[in-house]
Amino acid sequence: MKLFEYARASHASDAVGLVAGHRGGAFIGGGTELTNLMKDGVLTPDLVVDVNGLDLSGIGISKGRLHIGATARMGDVADHPVVRERFPVLSEALLASASPQIRNRATIGGNLMQRTRCWYFRDTGSACNKRKPGSGCPAIAGQNRWHAIHGGSEHCIAVHPSDLAVALSALDATVLTLGPDGRRSLPLGDFYRLPGSAPHRETALRHGELITGVQIPQSRLAAGSRYLKLRDRASFEFALVSVAAALTRDRGVVRDVRLAFGGIATRPWRSPEAEDALRGRPLNRATIAAAGRALVEGAQPREHNAFKIELVQRALADVLEKLGGLE
Repeated sequence: MKLFEYARASHASDAVGLVAGHRGGAFIGGGTELTNLMKDGVLTPDLVVDVNGLDLSGIGISKGRLHIGATARMGDVADHPVVRERFPVLSEALLASASPQIRNRATIGGNLMQRTRCWYFRDTGSACNKRKPGSGCPAIAGQNRWHAIHGGSEHCIAVHPSDLAVALSALDATVLTLGPDGRRSLPLGDFYRLPGSAPHRETALRHGELITGVQIPQSRLAAGSRYLKLRDRASFEFALVSVAAALTRDRGVVRDVRLAFGGIATRPWRSPEAEDALRGRPLNRATIAAAGRALVEGAQPREHNAFKIELVQRALADVLEKLGGLE
């Protein structure tokens, strides 16, 4: 591991100033992601600023919104009674993530900033446009079973790894930040970038900008939500495909719906087309199948990941059938 300086911040503005003042500065919370990337030589910050001392760990409802601080631990959020009862998709997504030990240490802000599990990105002996722009993307013609069928480009098809981000996308969440230029509120749909020709730029954050929390509107949609994650093993594994679904119905007709997906795209993937196939229609197996077809329209599978086309449709059907009592 490359040598680095360490600082512990007591105020958010101090943390921002420290990282902004170093070209290679980085924030650290739980450290479950950053330290591994540093050990592997994927990231080499010259300054690491510890944000665990900041007052950013609160969880609670205010003015009709759930606020979760950036340094709240994943396990604490998943087990919080308000989250379990009013935002079940969020609790389920967090409990499907990593292991209990990791969840008890990892932070919400750190989870949103975690990097892809693409093995070419994590192997410094391989080319990777995320790690070294312009070096190429060997996954496109190489081993791509885990990779994206939506949102990729000729420069990158790496899948975004966060279960939490998928659930937050279905809940219309907002990411709160503090940077050198002040505070910002970024809708989750604007927070993550598609790779395009610059896959190394993964989020809309500016250098030195710190996530301070997330806000989620409290609603009937949030209360009627579920998360399903399909993976190769039952724990401590990333999604092959995942589905976050939230919907409301009136006399059997879908009045509103949010659908977000993991494991199939380069960022948490919302599908307005699949939502439109359900909205204003009865929730039955025919409309669910139509939503699945709309979801995969335009998908670009590769040699080893074409199975995701059918798998994600089956996962979507399973979640919606449970929400609709069609089991």
